[in-house]
Amino acid sequence: MRRWRLVLGGERADGTGVGLAGDDARMDAALDKLYGAGDAAGDRPRPGRRGAGLGDSAPSVARWLGDIRAYFPSTVVQVMQKDAIERLDLTRLLLEPEMLEAVEPDVHLVGTLLSLNKVMPDKARESARAVVRKVVGELERRLAERTRSAVGGALDRSARVLRPKRLADVDWNRTVRANLRHYLPEHGTLVPERMIGYGRRRQAVQRDVVLAVDQSGSMAASVVYAGVFGAALASMRSLRTSLVVFDTAVVDLTDQLHDPVEVLFGTRLGGGTDINRAVAYCQGLISRPGETILVLISDLYEGGARDEMLQRVAALTAAGVQVVVLLALSDDGAPGYDHDNAAALAALGVPAFACTPDAFPDLMAAAIERRDLKEWSERR
Repeated sequence: MRRWRLVLGGERADGTGVGLAGDDARMDAALDKLYGAGDAAGDRPRPGRRGAGLGDSAPSVARWLGDIRAYFPSTVVQVMQKDAIERLDLTRLLLEPEMLEAVEPDVHLVGTLLSLNKVMPDKARESARAVVRKVVGELERRLAERTRSAVGGALDRSARVLRPKRLADVDWNRTVRANLRHYLPEHGTLVPERMIGYGRRRQAVQRDVVLAVDQSGSMAASVVYAGVFGAALASMRSLRTSLVVFDTAVVDLTDQLHDPVEVLFGTRLGGGTDINRAVAYCQGLISRPGETILVLISDLYEGGARDEMLQRVAALTAAGVQVVVLLALSDDGAPGYDHDNAAALAALGVPAFACTPDAFPDLMAAAIERRDLKEWSERR
């Protein structure tokens, strides 16, 4: 009943008959400030009217942030912070350094800070950089090594040899399939007349990867993850990685890939979208179509020349470029996207699907090995 009371918010008709005290009362007050709906007299919340509020000052918000961090786990705190920014219009207060020191850093907060980058005072920008660097560091520890491992293994497997020199280089799955006709049932064994092995990775560049990232406001989380993954891929000698961000203009951030924080502060979240212009720029970066993977991260709401964009994608695939469209690169659930454009790309043989950050390393490995990405996405 206590838990139901906290869920229902204490309306007179909630039916619990439970009163709260101590930490429960303080937890309830923190929830009420964000999700409550009070009347003009400041009485108990009333359905249909939002009376929630944290006060129009950074100290009041900082105290509230401290309260929710004391009473809720960090995953819940991040949800409440995101809701507070959206519901209570706290964007302006995020420009104050003391506020930034009180928040729980997460991907959505980084996206909000990046959208405010151009209007931040210098003092707040330094605090914002510290927040962004902390989140990026956590993402790198979680994702970067997995990306390098998965992609490195795929590069090794993509080079086949018919006479592997070491047992560790034998691709047993392919070897067994290639020698099934040499199975000896009386002995219960298979004679591997022809061995198939993995080629060892060369130091030369084996694949070119172009990440083209839509930086419209709805793609904020995807931009953050793309910056981290771009830096991880750029650190591999066997890949030549380019990172392009776009709205109605195109910005090449490849020279900043050594530092994902600089990459993120080089973005400009918000504005319109011209996918055609971005694809045209990426065409100019491609010198080895048969060895290139173009990953377009966009919700496909095209503000430019749609037909021309589709023609460019068709030309790229015809030339041998492996084009993949990610409608979102985030953990936010099913994304909103332009279904007509996604269907048109699918008709061209270009898969379009959302991808979680944890699945992205395996996606890149599958692309490098030239596996069927439509089948890969359906299995996922």
